[in-house]
Amino acid sequence: MGEQNHHSTEQDLIQNRIDKMARIRGRGDEPFKYTFGRSCSIDGARAAFEQAEAQTDDPGQIDVRATLAGRMIAFRGHGKSSFADIRDASGSIQVYFNKKGLGQDAYDALHDLDIGDFIGVSGKIKRTRMGEITVFADSCTVLAKSLRALPEKYHGLTDIETRYRQRYLDLVANPEVLDTFRKRVAMIGAIRGWLTDRGFLEVETPMLQPIPGGAAARPFVTHHNAYDCSLYLRVAPELYLKRLIVGGFEKVFELNRNFRNEGVDAKHNPEFTMLELYEAYQDYLGLMDETEELLLHVIRTCVGGTVFSYQGDTIDAAPPWKRMTLFGAIREFAGIDLEQINDRNEAAKLAQEAGVEVEPAMGYGKIVDEVMAEKVQPNLVQPTFLYDYPVELSPLAKQKRGNPALTERYQVFIGRLELCNAFSELNDPIDQRERFMAQMKLREQGDEEAQRLDEDYLHALEVGMPPTAGLGIGIDRLAMLLTDSASIREVVLFPLLRTV
Repeated sequence: MGEQNHHSTEQDLIQNRIDKMARIRGRGDEPFKYTFGRSCSIDGARAAFEQAEAQTDDPGQIDVRATLAGRMIAFRGHGKSSFADIRDASGSIQVYFNKKGLGQDAYDALHDLDIGDFIGVSGKIKRTRMGEITVFADSCTVLAKSLRALPEKYHGLTDIETRYRQRYLDLVANPEVLDTFRKRVAMIGAIRGWLTDRGFLEVETPMLQPIPGGAAARPFVTHHNAYDCSLYLRVAPELYLKRLIVGGFEKVFELNRNFRNEGVDAKHNPEFTMLELYEAYQDYLGLMDETEELLLHVIRTCVGGTVFSYQGDTIDAAPPWKRMTLFGAIREFAGIDLEQINDRNEAAKLAQEAGVEVEPAMGYGKIVDEVMAEKVQPNLVQPTFLYDYPVELSPLAKQKRGNPALTERYQVFIGRLELCNAFSELNDPIDQRERFMAQMKLREQGDEEAQRLDEDYLHALEVGMPPTAGLGIGIDRLAMLLTDSASIREVVLFPLLRTV
């Protein structure tokens, strides 16, 4: 096939393939077909042969033919006969070519094929003497000519930067990556099915918003020419979904894309996917039970049980899951008690004594959150609910019954990953206005992630919102957990990378 000279430049190899493409056209063939009629997938052909094989003791009586298509990933020539491996989305199969089956001209034309080409073949399926299920081809046609060489067969594509920048090569060279994203699709399907079966309606809310709200995050800003105004890519759909609860919907959810102008690390990508749902007449305790049921359903769907591995840890998701108050967890894992402290500076002193760095712009709530992230979260391997968070950390959550310094909020952690965030939603418009004003003061003090005042949302609350509980689940992090991926970039098809 003429590409084994390792001293050739990349452009030489491309030109070699262009020359082959010209020869194909010179024979009156088109190297980029419009369509091709497959009889089945490769795995379907394998299954049909194995079924026929199981029904007879005489291999000579098996008569299974197939017309298949796929990318050629290997080619081995032996003079009067050759073997190729082709792969489609379902799997791969060996193809046998010889002059008798194809004819002299068609067999000679194989010299113009290259690894990476898409080809279509037809023929009878048999086992070789080595026991390999093989298509004995009596026709072969090029469907799409590949002008660039694929990564070397036995080394694959291992450079991390290239894998993420050129995901198409990653998927070609590393078939297990396809399995990761198939599992992600199955995970999302399981979520949708569970919610739909329980009466939740899937809705869509704006990605372009005049006021970014619903999360403590720095937004991306853009400009709308026709209206001559600034707009923000949403950081969360929360405030719009709760407007729908005001309007009369009782159970809604959105699988949404969010955009946060934040740093990039193993757990953060500026563009990411969330599930958010809201249920009227529910509180955080009832939603806690539903969250456990939903996640258990997804885990069982994706891993086939409740026990699985994540980054060297064995996770046992069998219910019931552990439930701890946030401050109880801080006492257990950080050895300090922040619950009874009202003074920001005293909280900062205790946090620093526990080995947590505190920045001047951090308020009391941010200090508590930092202690949790550094001292508690690394210990949360098994499924764990942390609940009852400070008011300052939760400007959209209702105050805890019996303790107005706390809110009815919980988060879920599995495998040290923060997966979920949920509240009994604040529906008192006067209280909500006061919380927004407190957030605006934090913004004035330098907290760029503090939330903005949203008068229209307050107007909606003044119309009246029933008791409601809301839940957000990080889809990308859940996919990390269920595919044993250490980085969010492994489960996002096209992660954001620095421009080169």
